[in-house]
Amino acid sequence: MASEIAGQPHWEIGFDEHGKADQGEVDALLAELPGKDLTDLFVFAHGWNNDRRQARRLYQLYFQQVPGLLGRGGGEAARVGTLGVVWPSKRWADEPEPTGDGAGGGAAGLGDAAAATAPPADDTALVEDLKDVFKGAQQRQALDELARLLEERPEDPAALARFQTLMGELAGAPDAEAAGEDQGELALLDDDPEEVFGRFADAVPQTGEGGAAGIGDAFGRLWDGAKEALRQLTYFEMKKRAGVVGKQGLGPLLGRIHQADPELRIHLLGHSFGARLVSFALAGLPDGAGSPVKSLYLLQGAFSHFAFADALPMDRSRGGALKGMAARVDGPLVASFTVHDLAVGKLYPLAALSSRDDAAGLEDRLFRWGGIGHDGAQAVDATVTTLGPVGTGYPFQKGRFVNLDGNAIINRGGPPSGAHSDIFHPELVWASLAAAGLVRAT
Repeated sequence: MASEIAGQPHWEIGFDEHGKADQGEVDALLAELPGKDLTDLFVFAHGWNNDRRQARRLYQLYFQQVPGLLGRGGGEAARVGTLGVVWPSKRWADEPEPTGDGAGGGAAGLGDAAAATAPPADDTALVEDLKDVFKGAQQRQALDELARLLEERPEDPAALARFQTLMGELAGAPDAEAAGEDQGELALLDDDPEEVFGRFADAVPQTGEGGAAGIGDAFGRLWDGAKEALRQLTYFEMKKRAGVVGKQGLGPLLGRIHQADPELRIHLLGHSFGARLVSFALAGLPDGAGSPVKSLYLLQGAFSHFAFADALPMDRSRGGALKGMAARVDGPLVASFTVHDLAVGKLYPLAALSSRDDAAGLEDRLFRWGGIGHDGAQAVDATVTTLGPVGTGYPFQKGRFVNLDGNAIINRGGPPSGAHSDIFHPELVWASLAAAGLVRAT
């Protein structure tokens, strides 16, 4: 049954890791939608949240701003509903919830939500918590040994190599859909472990007592980096899952929604790996004339900035994983980005960076492996414009990407993820409504 967010009908659909939807929720949605007489449906997919409660809070924080902004932009005539995608992702327990829950009290406002402090967790507890995601017997054994190694931190290169080997036992099969994204997790597992872990140690500063760097300190630094490499490996697994849920689950569902209500305009929104999920939903749309998707809006997307490219700059014979899929959006495509997003600006490319990469320099190498939330969609002839205040007009066009420079607004949050989840600003909500064609510049 539909609930409400700020007086607007809201549904939620749960999917499993294979993209299978909750049939009861789907049946209720398809039965109720035509009777709501909606003009527009916003479909939002969360990034790394651990449960439905957290996902629901994200949707509430974002969509509760919509009615007021519609009124300010002349969109009162629009009849808007919202649909929240709930899929099994995983946030590490030492990271703040994207919604700011758990911050202690009600201090976190919409703009400050991402800056909330995560509850403390020791390394053993962090790794044990990953058993919610990695459920195979061999994977659970690997997690037990990984937790023990992080707790003991042996001053032994062989132990670091063993840690990397165990990471490989967690990883699933390579993502066949991500050939254009270069399957960056392979570098995590194939490069020299001390080099891999050293890169992550440099990227994520650790707190603690200073002092002269002896051999023990050197190994402690590498073990800090090993934990961050493991974190990124688990996120690569979530990235793969997002593609599966989008293509196998959400895409076909959008086709059924269109069949049930042919006049309904659908707008896709996604945060982090949820941006990848809604993008891959385009590949899962049923074939047919016209598309019900009237805008695509990617908030700090945690996937390759070359995903939509017809030809990769480093290899013109190959395209991105979503080559040609932009044509399935009957409207504008929009991506927010900020240099303050450490998750996609530092950790994402570092995980993919290979010591065997023959690019000229570090900046070129990082660009090769970059994420869309760091600098927007690349190699797609995108327009770049600054994310402005509520009331701003944007150069949105059908079939064209606009990259929104959010450096001045999307900037709250500390390591390891930075401003990756600082997405609840009214300026961002306004831009999504503008991309949908529901508000005009004031």
